Amino acid sequence: MTDGLRPGLPAADRDAVLEAEQWFRANGLSYFVPDIRESVREGLQVRRILPPLLVVLVLAAAAAWLVVTLVDEGTAGPAIVTFFVVVGALVYALTALRARPIVVWALGRTFGSLKLLVPIVSRALPLLLVFITFLFINAEAWQMTANLTAGTLWLTVLLLTSLAVVFLMVRLPEEVDRVDDEVDEAFLRRTTRGTPLEDETERLLAAGADPSEHAQVDGYDRLNLILVLLVVQVGQVLLLAVAVFAFFLLFGGLVMTKDVQDAWTGLPGGVDSFGFLPNASIELLKVSLFLASFAGLYFTVSAVTDETYRSQFFAAVTGELERAVGMRAVYLTLRSRAPDLPD
Repeated sequence: MTDGLRPGLPAADRDAVLEAEQWFRANGLSYFVPDIRESVREGLQVRRILPPLLVVLVLAAAAAWLVVTLVDEGTAGPAIVTFFVVVGALVYALTALRARPIVVWALGRTFGSLKLLVPIVSRALPLLLVFITFLFINAEAWQMTANLTAGTLWLTVLLLTSLAVVFLMVRLPEEVDRVDDEVDEAFLRRTTRGTPLEDETERLLAAGADPSEHAQVDGYDRLNLILVLLVVQVGQVLLLAVAVFAFFLLFGGLVMTKDVQDAWTGLPGGVDSFGFLPNASIELLKVSLFLASFAGLYFTVSAVTDETYRSQFFAAVTGELERAVGMRAVYLTLRSRAPDLPD
């Protein structure tokens, strides 16, 4: 039995609540469920976090020292520490923070977004390439990336990725505030259509209940919702970045001859090309990766702020947000429902 249900809650409401909680788990909104939320709150206590954090930091420091000593490359140290911290945080989230349903949904959503690859690329890529290609056909860009070590290049990509995530984490709460202020009867009917709470929404509205009183999203529910929206948007950005990376590999392999690459990079021994593909080189991979990550950051900002991009690429985020807010409002109304409210 789900914790926190009111004593004497009508059987129809109880069944609807349980179905809604299953729906939340299946759609990456597991923190909307009270018992999971309480477990997460416990997992975020300092006394629970500190021991595994210390273990991860010790292992990261040891691994970084070993790698730097073996390969004699100081820039690899921060990259190794970052890798260990990210992996440690993911493991802790999957266990103590009960994030497995969120991760499973996120993976399914990301792979499911592959069908959007052609529409996204056909709409966004031409506009991006008009701007990004001028950086690709530029000796300074090749010189800069060619002289980056592998560790520094990945830290640069991580920095650009982090900037995109931070931008979304700042803007997405504003979208949540905007949507939960728009909840009314029409909003509830539209957003719960095709969900387990579609019939319950009509029944509550007919009985005079007002689910919009529960529309405000805060606490762990708000955090969970922002993470879900972040995954939706990052999935689109990732697809576009991969397309940009593949385009520059193909384009560079066709038009950037080894002599041009040698001249633009200025490396004493020339570029490290692959024997079977003379124009393909490590330096081509580096500049393509850098520009793909830069294009991802540019697209992230444009998709939220530019109306041309927003109408085409932010609609999926808005749809997920509205549906989650509508479902949550009806769900909370059912959970708090008085026993004497007509069925």
